[in-house]
Amino acid sequence: MKNKVLEISVIAIFTALVAVTTLMVRIPVPATGGYINVGDAMIFIAALSMGWMVGGIAGGLGSAIADMIGFPLFAPFTLVIKGLEGLVVGLIANGVSFKRDVLAWGTGSIIMIVGYFVVEAYIMRLGTPTALIEVPGNFFQVVFGGMIGLPLSRIIRKRIKTIFGKQGI
Repeated sequence: MKNKVLEISVIAIFTALVAVTTLMVRIPVPATGGYINVGDAMIFIAALSMGWMVGGIAGGLGSAIADMIGFPLFAPFTLVIKGLEGLVVGLIANGVSFKRDVLAWGTGSIIMIVGYFVVEAYIMRLGTPTALIEVPGNFFQVVFGGMIGLPLSRIIRKRIKTIFGKQGI
């Protein structure tokens, strides 16, 4: 983005959108103290539509803000895991190839699932069997996020090009 005010505004808007979508549906996982949510859809939309910086900052910060409301123990880990998820998706996606977008989504998905597994099993010392309980929920999050994020981001990118020209925002 060429305009810093616009860039900061887009980051702030997507950060808020990630936080809100994460808070919309929260299904607690008592064994780990975490929860299943639909915020990954917005992380994918941010990263695929706006790139690595918006995806990384909005993904990490927006998700950590949501964690601070009810699940604060996870907030520092979420900041890093979801931030990396958005950053990597934004770096891999090129906005031209759907295959590249799918590769970006898949890589970001692996980062999220493996990241929370490692945190829960080893850093929080819940053990492998307990950490495995949350893997299906995390898998659901990224699959749902891809089903929503991949097509919507393509629509958003087309609209941005229509409004702002080939260069985008």
